[in-house]
Amino acid sequence: MANVEQAQPKRGPSLVIQLAALLVMTGAAVGMGWVSGGYLKQGEAPAPVPAAPENAGSPEKTVDAGKPVAGPAVVQLAPITTNLASPSEVWIRLEASVLYDAPQPPEMTEQIHQDLLAYVRTLKMHQIEGASGYQHLKADLDERAALRSGGHAKQVLIRTMLLE
Repeated sequence: MANVEQAQPKRGPSLVIQLAALLVMTGAAVGMGWVSGGYLKQGEAPAPVPAAPENAGSPEKTVDAGKPVAGPAVVQLAPITTNLASPSEVWIRLEASVLYDAPQPPEMTEQIHQDLLAYVRTLKMHQIEGASGYQHLKADLDERAALRSGGHAKQVLIRTMLLE
């Protein structure tokens, strides 16, 4: 019995030391959050938006000398209506436009349209389901249009996409 009375429970660090350690860890966490937030925020500064010219709807802009200067042009594609590869009873109607860096000949737009039609016919339903499927579809359309146009097509703008 003497041994039981002599054994005292071990005590941990005092309350003051525990509070000091807690404050140091909290300060380190706040400091790291502030530094990483500042690091992530560096690339988010939005570029200043220039004022829109009066003829913003036209694809050409004019300079003081009266000579037309080519600018970005948006060309609407004919609607693409076809069935999917799988399941073949599902039809898709895709209305899109192509954003060019400068006005391009109509033949290039027709080639892009035919290429996008051929690509859409190879799609399977599971490839375009959900938000990530839509993003992958848009990225594939952008890449195909850029390849077909030699880099002049900057973006394919999907106006409507209907699956039936």
